[in-house]
Amino acid sequence: MLQFEELKQKLQGLLPSLNDLEDALGLKAMRNEIEELDMKASEPEFWDDMEKSQKVLQRSAHLKNKIEAYEKLRSQWDDAVALCDLANEEGDLSLLPEAEKEVKQFENELEQQRLQTLLTGEYDARNAILTFHAGAGGTEAQDWAEMLYRMYTRWGERHNFKVKLLDYLDGEEAGLKSASVLIEGENAYGFLKGENGVHRLVRISPFDASGRRHTSFASLEVMPEIDDTVKVEIDPADIKMDVYRASGAGGQKVNKT
Repeated sequence: MLQFEELKQKLQGLLPSLNDLEDALGLKAMRNEIEELDMKASEPEFWDDMEKSQKVLQRSAHLKNKIEAYEKLRSQWDDAVALCDLANEEGDLSLLPEAEKEVKQFENELEQQRLQTLLTGEYDARNAILTFHAGAGGTEAQDWAEMLYRMYTRWGERHNFKVKLLDYLDGEEAGLKSASVLIEGENAYGFLKGENGVHRLVRISPFDASGRRHTSFASLEVMPEIDDTVKVEIDPADIKMDVYRASGAGGQKVNKT
């Protein structure tokens, strides 16, 4: 039937992108690295250095998750093709909605994994801490800050990230003055880092009896969650020390205005 043939052609058209994704991920290299990491984990002295052993286990789990996600995507493609073939052979139009859903889900997941291959920054794979601050403007800005808060927390939930509230300060009449949330999941920071900055909203104010247009501002700070395994090194040459001597009679008279 024509409908199922079109869906199958669409799947065939997406196959090169699926194969390109395998190359971009470097699955063969990943599997080789996992073998090396598993060999390290089996060494008798592996647990002597807890910090190093944790890094090895985290890296191994990260690679295994990527391989598992790709293999699941490959299975989705196979299942969608098989469903189209079966429905076409039987001429069963009642399977069309299910087939369309399968193709759409595969297409969305393929795009999601393709985007993840672009997130190669040092902290892209980490969790993200979002901090919202209402700008000047009182209730208007506080309401806009809360709208941003809801928008990003719902985005996290829809994309299967874990959202944890860290801090929340209510606004005076509506909205919020400030809030912080932790978005937990792979590549959370990579997906959200571009949202950092000041966000503006222009609208007819629901808080203005005259129905005038207002411009509101709220800031969003996006930071990666850094664990204890990250070492911060400061070059002594970058440290500047200024020493000041008070000039005055001393005691309570110093710095007195």
